[in-house]
Amino acid sequence: MTVFSRSLLAAGASFAFAVPLAAQTEIKIGYALAEDSHYGVAAKTFEEVVLEQTGEDFSFTHFPSSGLGGERDVIEGLQLGTVEVTIVSSGTLANFVPETGVFDIPFLFRDLGHARSVLDGPIGQDILEKFDAVGLHALAWGEQGFRHITNNRNAINTPADVQGLKLRTMENPVHLAAFNAMGAAPTPMAWPEVISSMQQGVIDGQENPLSVIVSVKLDEVQKYLTLSGHVYSPAMLLVSKPFWEGLNDEQKAAFEAAAADAVGAMRGYVDGIEASGVETLKERGMEVNALSADEKAAFQASIQSAYEGYYKTYGEDLVKSIVAAE
Repeated sequence: MTVFSRSLLAAGASFAFAVPLAAQTEIKIGYALAEDSHYGVAAKTFEEVVLEQTGEDFSFTHFPSSGLGGERDVIEGLQLGTVEVTIVSSGTLANFVPETGVFDIPFLFRDLGHARSVLDGPIGQDILEKFDAVGLHALAWGEQGFRHITNNRNAINTPADVQGLKLRTMENPVHLAAFNAMGAAPTPMAWPEVISSMQQGVIDGQENPLSVIVSVKLDEVQKYLTLSGHVYSPAMLLVSKPFWEGLNDEQKAAFEAAAADAVGAMRGYVDGIEASGVETLKERGMEVNALSADEKAAFQASIQSAYEGYYKTYGEDLVKSIVAAE
């Protein structure tokens, strides 16, 4: 063997040892709340299960507390393929799949069990499938819980108490219709702007589930909490459709299993907060009152004009089938 041939063999061997292993695919997962929130718990569970089932195929980078921008920005990032995964509230989803708005109708669900049954059943699953047509793939419905009102102006017991109340809402036409019908002054606003707007007096209050109110410490900027339970607030685990279509069948199965476990973790967190959150907020100094069944009925009566609009938008049969579901 010539010197030249030996050199070529040595170089080839060197090159063979220098070829790197297949690189991990980075998964950027963004969400609006902190890592110790129900979103963070779900995101961590999702990561753990994916890694457990796929080995070294992926690495995760978390962007909590709106680290990638507002929810709409993140969803648009999924459509573009610049973000892989998000856990997102239902408020922005109607801008992408209008049918999701049906679940935001006030006083639609009796309790958490009723809501979970509908979302996990045919009605909820049919809506998940619609996201594939808009550059997204919906893995599962998550949860935030029932929404309640906080504010700095006054305690709320009747519809008259919300007249003119500058209330931050999500960019959600269903919520806006309800609060307009009540006589409030709903103010759509991206979540990253909310705390500073309260501090500056731009808005009087907001409405969110206890899981959010507790985790972001709204007691530091709000005086009154009314347990109105006016709207059930789902969440959703979404992945980028371009990213999803690049996965093999085993990886897709792992993501679906991870989403199921993440939903279980999120719902467990919500159950815990529903049990302990009120006392936590009272201890932190909030003034808390709960609407009675009669008081809720008065609020429901105050938004009948909005209900007529909901029937036209979503279909009276669909709305009534959700209300009647066991």
